[in-house]
Amino acid sequence: MTATGLIHDVGVGAIEWLWNHRDGFRLEPEADPETGFLERFKPVGELALVCKVLFREGVAGSQQAQLARQLLDHAWRHTLDGGRMLVRGQRTEPLSPVPFEVYLPFKELGYSQPELERATVLNHRLGSWAAYELTPTRRLGMSAFQRRFGLEPRPPEADVVHTTWLARRPEPWTVEGHIGYDITHCVFHLTDWGENQDGLPPALADYLGTWLPVWLDDWLDLRRWDLLGELLVVDACLPDPTLDERAWEGFAAAQQPDGAMPAVRTMPEGSAEDVFDMVYHPTLVAAFASVLATSRALSRLTPVASAS
Repeated sequence: MTATGLIHDVGVGAIEWLWNHRDGFRLEPEADPETGFLERFKPVGELALVCKVLFREGVAGSQQAQLARQLLDHAWRHTLDGGRMLVRGQRTEPLSPVPFEVYLPFKELGYSQPELERATVLNHRLGSWAAYELTPTRRLGMSAFQRRFGLEPRPPEADVVHTTWLARRPEPWTVEGHIGYDITHCVFHLTDWGENQDGLPPALADYLGTWLPVWLDDWLDLRRWDLLGELLVVDACLPDPTLDERAWEGFAAAQQPDGAMPAVRTMPEGSAEDVFDMVYHPTLVAAFASVLATSRALSRLTPVASAS
């Protein structure tokens, strides 16, 4: 099993990098219509989700937790203008689920934007929102988010999960980049981002328990750090996580001295904005994986500490 300190340090470095590069979480209100104004909301929503996990697990040091809170406040007050940019985004694309998906983790952490909440309730009543075409895994996530918001999921999660790649448990050697992310996000949604390990059906947990070590080896050898990080999160969501030593040591070694995590092989070059856009996601994933794996590692120590 990998040393808990090494796993924890990955998250510390990642949060520090994200704080030092917080201005990279920016919107582009005047974006070309072909590009889409809502495209740049995704990083902000992912930041909020990871910070929520960090607070929930309670394994972060005081400085790491303080930086995470400051990151959230910065994103809410400055990037989202107190949630008003989410309202603008909803008005721009009334049926888009993106503003709702970004808002939910902020709401769960105590932030509020009543106008967006009213729009969400209205959209939930529309047949078009339930019919909005999404991939099966994304639809599963939308249903889970509706449940967490306090709405009846449309469609119910049980009606969606069987349509995902993971639920069908097909040939494991067919996994490539796109399918890999379908697998990881299916697990995230089923377990509410690691909060409910029992949310993963036993058959899927068994399938992942068999093949996840193989996929970890594959993506480590390919130096695909972003997907490797997400698979390390999946490992921490399993009933009996492995905390794979080889994968974690390789993942930690890829992290830069300033805390940044490259997506593939080595750090990219370019302008500060371009580098941020290529690096923010694997760095967020590094923080996510670190927090969950640290929590699981400490949980394993608890019975030993109690017995002594």
